[in-house]
Formats: sequence, C-alpha cells, structure tokens
Amino acid sequence: MYRRFAQVDAAKISPLYERIALALSESDEALSAIEAVPARKRNPALILAALHHLALTGQAPTLATAYKAVAASPASTDSAVTTNVHGATDAAIQTLVEMTEAVIALVAHRKVRPNPAGNHAVLYPAIAEVARRTGASAIGLIDVGCSAGFNLNVDRAAITYGNEQTLGDPSSPVQVSASVVGDRAIPSHAVPEVVARIGIDLEPIDTRDADEARWLRACVPPDQPERIARLEGELELVASVPPFLMQGDKVDLLPDALARVPADALPVVTTTWALSDLPLESRLRFLQRLDAAATNRPIAWVSVEGVGVAPAIPTFGDRPASGHSIIGLAVFNHSTLHAEAVGRCWLRGQMLAWLADS
Repeated sequence: MYRRFAQVDAAKISPLYERIALALSESDEALSAIEAVPARKRNPALILAALHHLALTGQAPTLATAYKAVAASPASTDSAVTTNVHGATDAAIQTLVEMTEAVIALVAHRKVRPNPAGNHAVLYPAIAEVARRTGASAIGLIDVGCSAGFNLNVDRAAITYGNEQTLGDPSSPVQVSASVVGDRAIPSHAVPEVVARIGIDLEPIDTRDADEARWLRACVPPDQPERIARLEGELELVASVPPFLMQGDKVDLLPDALARVPADALPVVTTTWALSDLPLESRLRFLQRLDAAATNRPIAWVSVEGVGVAPAIPTFGDRPASGHSIIGLAVFNHSTLHAEAVGRCWLRGQMLAWLADS
C-alpha cells in the first residue's frame, strides 16, 4: 500500500512524500509501527498528515526542522535538495517509530482533508453571469458541500486567466490562475455585493478552530509552497469574514439555508463536484427543493459537476466520464426553470472553456 502510494499518488503531488512513503515501505521498524495503527487508519496520506501535524505543533522538533529545510530548498542546489529530502525521510521514520502512540491518537478521530482551496476561477464568472441575467444587485451565496467554506469568498479572490483577463480583487491574499481554452473570452462582469455567505456540509470545517485550521495545514505536504501559500490566503479571508456553516444533509438543509438570504438579494446556490456522491433520487430532490423555494423570488444555481451529474443541466451532447465537467447555470422563478450549460472545465477548474453568449 505504501509503495503504491509512493509510485502512483505521491509521485503526482509531492516528491518528498514519494520518497518518505517508499522509505516507510522498506523499513521494518516503520511497518511495525504502522501495524500498531487500527487497520482502517493506515492510509499513507493520513499517517503522513499526522506526522506533519506533530511537526507543526512542535511535538516533533527534529521533523519540523527537516521539513522546513525541504521547504526552503527548491531554490538551492540539487545536492542540497537531495540532502534535505534524505534528512526529512529519516526524521519521518524516526518520528513514526518513536511517537507511534501520538500518531495513533491523532488518526483515531481524523481523516484526510483533500486540498479544500476555493474553485474561484470557474465560479466567479458563472456567478457574475447569473446575477447579471436576473438583474441582481446583491446576492447571498450558499455553497453545498462547502468543506471549509472557501468558495464563499469567490468575490474576494484575485483571478488571472491565461488570456490575460483578470477578475476579483487584485490585492487579495488568494491569487488564483487558470488557463482558457478556445477563442471566447471569459465574461468580465463583476460579482455584485455578497450579503450572505452560507455553507452546507455533513462535516463542515470551522477554521476559526485553531486545531481544525492546523489539521488543514497538516494535510498539505511541506514541499508544496504554492499550495501552502494558497491555503494561508484562504484561511485569512475566512477569518476576516466567517461564513455561516450548517451541518447536515445537503438536500434537507437547503430550504433553511435559502430562508437565511435577505429578501432583497438573489440566493445563488453553488455545487462544485458536490452531487456526484448522491444517488439520482437525491439529486432530483435537490432540484425539487430549489424549485419549491422559488415561489416568491428567483433562485439561482451554479453547478460545476461531471457530465450528466447535475439534473436538468444540458451537457453539449458530451458522454459521461469524459474527463471534464460542465459549468451550468439554472434560474428557478415561480413555476419556470431556465437551465443552460455555459462551459466546460478540466483539472478541477484550473482550465476552462466558456461557450455561452454573455
């Protein structure tokens, strides 16, 4: 399991974790320590996050020093990089062996948090466009499957596209870039005033809790300075304007969330790869909840989901599991629904093609 993680998963994201995971797979002492962990908690990414957490909290100072050396070494010589990675690998094994009980205690109530960075580059133009189409001067954002709520600060990020377009706040601590496919420009409309920021998740992450924020940091490999900087920027934005987080079923909580948006603002519900884990029945119920709430005012839904996942959103005739996602806009108003596919995106929104008239 650890060898495969090194060769397949870590190889794509972290040279440091690739080396550490491989070394763990070859160390009898390390494997014995891992076997002391409950079987369902032996996930390599989880164990590595626990080790990083021990380093961040100062409980493993040798490992912390080694990780800092690796983080500072990309601009150094190749020999320095090799030396620092080797030192961090040894320190990780030593920490795991000597602090097995601390690792077990950590992973007992934790799970790996995938990089929860906001999907700002793909959401911003879609939200601005649906607000323009409905004539909204103020909106309330409701992010379904919100994780740490970073999507709720989409209007406060700085976004640069490969065609040199920019959107958002250029002074933002969150600097995002994305490439553009095709000749059509990304709409340049601005997101109007956001008067409510509401997140729904089965297990929302409240980053006002210092330990929760630290665990998010621990889940990012220490040799990924760009991802670390992005996370710190996202945490800064959330700290300055904390969202209202609701814990529970994505569909059941929708009516309550929509009711929290002021009457003079357009509720804009966003889903970014949040519906794929729901059965079709639940996705249709999600659609029905939006429709039922649009009795007295319009409700907007911006979806970024795999081909065919978002009900009622056209797919350009694309086949499911095509490797890209569809950007959809839907407006519910009384008994009418207008749904349109406005673009495609790849790589979790790092590359997009806008295909609709704006």
